[in-house]
Amino acid sequence: MNMLRRTLILLLAIGPAASQFSFAQEAKQPDTSGDVRDLRVLAYNVKHGRGNDGKVDLERTAQVIRRLNPDVVALQEIDHQATRSGNVDEAQELAELTGLEHHVFGRFFDFQGGEYGMAIISRYPLRDVTNLRLPDGAEPRTSLIATVAAEPPFRLANVHFYATEQERLAQAQTLLKFLNDRHDLPCLIAGDFNSQPGSPVLELFADWNIPDKGDDRLTFSSEKPRIEIDFVMFRPQAAFVVREIDVIDEPVASDHRPLLVVLAPAVSE
Repeated sequence: MNMLRRTLILLLAIGPAASQFSFAQEAKQPDTSGDVRDLRVLAYNVKHGRGNDGKVDLERTAQVIRRLNPDVVALQEIDHQATRSGNVDEAQELAELTGLEHHVFGRFFDFQGGEYGMAIISRYPLRDVTNLRLPDGAEPRTSLIATVAAEPPFRLANVHFYATEQERLAQAQTLLKFLNDRHDLPCLIAGDFNSQPGSPVLELFADWNIPDKGDDRLTFSSEKPRIEIDFVMFRPQAAFVVREIDVIDEPVASDHRPLLVVLAPAVSE
């Protein structure tokens, strides 16, 4: 990996409004000195552990995650006790297999005797969790939002927008309205936007810091990368310094490539 390479539970029910409960100022020149460690953030659409070889293998998924040593992972396409993935609680299983013990699952809809949605797994406790209902696309959608109790703490919104551009626009607008009312913490958004740079959906995030991945920027598909649709972004613009960003070459474990961003939190003077 080249230095500064610019490439790269609790179940929450979906309701008509956001469901929320708890678990176990912009500086001109960010100061990253002091006893604050870098933050390793991973966005990964894991396709419920089904690789490009057709096999559901969460241990393989976990190996990819462990190799990247993230502090927090925004996971898309996660099953909870669904038949196709062996009736496993995938969020809990991946948390145990990676050692990122704090985890939360956000339900999109009932599926194959269980549920389908997204998850966050984390080295740090997850608090003030909200599974924010978004406008439906071809399927119901939410954004799973949590305060990550790192030092300093930050808010993380996990996204998987879907499916048409009009539907994705409505979903992004709903998420931004929710986040725009909350300025108490720095905020990251991570996940699968199903939208490319320059699209109307990405233009909504013009005031967010979206780190440039450089030449190796394509995140889908993992076998033959052709489009850039997975992102990590943050605000305020000066909340973090981007140390590293990598789109990982992993052609088997999922149909998406993992996206790792290493951030240095700004420290108040």
